Amino acid sequence: MIIYNVTIKLEFAIHREWLDYMKEVHVPDVMNTGMFQSHRICRLIDPADKDGFTYAIQYFAKDIGKIKEYQDRFAPDLQKDHNDRFKDQFVAFRTLLKIVD
Repeated sequence: MIIYNVTIKLEFAIHREWLDYMKEVHVPDVMNTGMFQSHRICRLIDPADKDGFTYAIQYFAKDIGKIKEYQDRFAPDLQKDHNDRFKDQFVAFRTLLKIVD
């Protein structure tokens, strides 16, 4: 199992709107690609940050091939929609994790 992890730091002002968008639009769109088996949304609680909230959105895929296919076929459009909506109000980075136990 491979985790496609998106870590994102948001300004406080967009927190509620962003979380609603993720739950109602973006995550369902990602899951509808068929590349992932499940997902979860996590919020960092330590250390406390005075500048905004940090989230990790994790998508679980059967293998690296599904991740690559997602990145090639679907990610550009989905990321553009997110970036257009919340432009200049967040920073994000993506990592791949392998579950070993």
